[in-house]
Amino acid sequence: MKIGIYAVGRLKAGPEKELASRYLDRFSKAGPACGLEFSRSAELNESRAGNADTRKREEAAELSRVIPDGALLVVLDERGKAMDSAEFARFIGDNRDNGQRDMAFVIGGADGIDPDLRDRARLVLNLGKLTWPHQVVRILIAEQLYRAVTILTGHPYHRV
Repeated sequence: MKIGIYAVGRLKAGPEKELASRYLDRFSKAGPACGLEFSRSAELNESRAGNADTRKREEAAELSRVIPDGALLVVLDERGKAMDSAEFARFIGDNRDNGQRDMAFVIGGADGIDPDLRDRARLVLNLGKLTWPHQVVRILIAEQLYRAVTILTGHPYHRV
């Protein structure tokens, strides 16, 4: 199964980008052993519209344009479901085992995710009750993807 990260906004050069890249590189190297492949990380420009609803709608349209057809959507949103790492790995593994070809992790812009796009998601996932900067969200999801691979392959990285 191919997994991609689709985000509104760009990571600038610096420690956040380096750390996210490090985890995605680890995922790319370890994933094929359990049938997971990192397909891409797409960064889209933030909308410059005058109000939040229009910005979210425009950003959702751009996200929808670049996400592969038929991809299972996982939207990262503070109102979503909380999971522990083992549940997250199971979710990925179960969808892989059921023949899902693509999974897209979606990170919205500063105003959040358009409700129509969020409603299309198979999973709306929160990364805790705290509000995180988008740069940190990229690191967190990259690390959890790598952790999921280690859980699925029985690697000792994840300790309970």
